[in-house]
Amino acid sequence: MPGHPSITECPSSNCGPRRNGLSPRFVVIHYTAMDSAAAAIARLCDPAAEVSAHYLISNGGHITRMVAEDQRAWHAGQGSWLGLDDLNSRSIGIELDNLGTHPFAEPQMAALEHLLRGIMKRWSIPASGIIGHSDLAPGRKSDPGPHFDWARLARQGLAAQIRPVPFDMLTPDSLGKAAKHAGFTADVPFEVLLAALRLRCGPWRSGPLQPEDFQLPSP
Repeated sequence: MPGHPSITECPSSNCGPRRNGLSPRFVVIHYTAMDSAAAAIARLCDPAAEVSAHYLISNGGHITRMVAEDQRAWHAGQGSWLGLDDLNSRSIGIELDNLGTHPFAEPQMAALEHLLRGIMKRWSIPASGIIGHSDLAPGRKSDPGPHFDWARLARQGLAAQIRPVPFDMLTPDSLGKAAKHAGFTADVPFEVLLAALRLRCGPWRSGPLQPEDFQLPSP
């Protein structure tokens, strides 16, 4: 993408101070699941909706900032990552203009990469701190979904590498322990956890637990 993407300010009132002196240590990636970027921005800025995000990136790669990074946006909701709650106070939320049913456009991905580099530098967030909404809220959320190119981000150090983890037995308990170590600490049934792990690490996989499921994000 030539040059740097421009950023438009569209302040949302759906925000507040981060609680308990917390600062961002994660970035949570979402898809909007709405018909257009304009419709999503309108909703994220509507006080009646009670939702927001720090940024939205359009299909064409234009970035809109709605909440300042040092403020708490309302994007993550209930969930857990690395055993931590109140992810809104611990993260920066990025919405991508996408229905979740198709791949993400090249200009959009390039803008996301540019934005992530700046955020990670400003807040000292490591690659392992870039997560999906479905990672922290398995079953409740599925974004950024099976079409999001996590491997592309990982190749640039903008997301965790997916690596095999050792296991003694091909059992739900073994995978559950490995998943907790990788950060997946939400208390959900095994089938829900497995679906979330596959969304992140192997959306082409289906059926019963298999050895390939023991490939997880590096913590």
